[in-house]
Amino acid sequence: MNTRIRRTAGFLAAAAVLPLALTACSSGSDDAGKSGSSDKASAPATRSSDDVGGSTTSAGSVDQPFGPACSAVPKNGAGSFDGMAKDPVATAASNNPALSTLVTAVKKAGLVDTLNNAQNITVFAPTNDAFDKIPKATLDKVLNDKAQLTKILTYHVVGRKLTPRDLENGSFDTLEKSKVMSSGSGDSYVVNDSAKVVCGNVKTANANVYIIDTVLMPGS
Repeated sequence: MNTRIRRTAGFLAAAAVLPLALTACSSGSDDAGKSGSSDKASAPATRSSDDVGGSTTSAGSVDQPFGPACSAVPKNGAGSFDGMAKDPVATAASNNPALSTLVTAVKKAGLVDTLNNAQNITVFAPTNDAFDKIPKATLDKVLNDKAQLTKILTYHVVGRKLTPRDLENGSFDTLEKSKVMSSGSGDSYVVNDSAKVVCGNVKTANANVYIIDTVLMPGS
């Protein structure tokens, strides 16, 4: 009889504890789910090096830099994509070693403030290698002719922000007052049938930048 009573009491005690245990587990699970959800919602979006480097990124599906030369852009600091996005375009270009000749030309033409103060523009930015394609004597002459240099540089600037989709089959008025043409798709674009975009859709504080491998020349 005593044994039966003890068994009954033990069963009742276990039955009383079980709901409490289930409640505790359920509460912990909910809290974890809420915490995980909150962490995901508050975590800042980040881009991996695979996302921003190389030519595997599809410009048509994502709004970020693309092209083979993007892999050479520093991952951190003022010259990185995140760093350039904080500065106006002339300042941002000065932090990219591959654009040092362009920056020198912009300074000689007195266009630093013009470009930095402009709003919502697109700049086709020739690399140092692009300028190296020009015979040195010709380049030196242009760099010392402010009027001609200004004409060439402003031909690389469009007065609105262009997306990769805009470049698929585009004709745009430049600040030089003539048109620049573009064509292509995905992560492959050409400007004026001669200059390839090697790193496109680079954001600065006031401009979209498409780095190109050839200097664009306006008509005479």
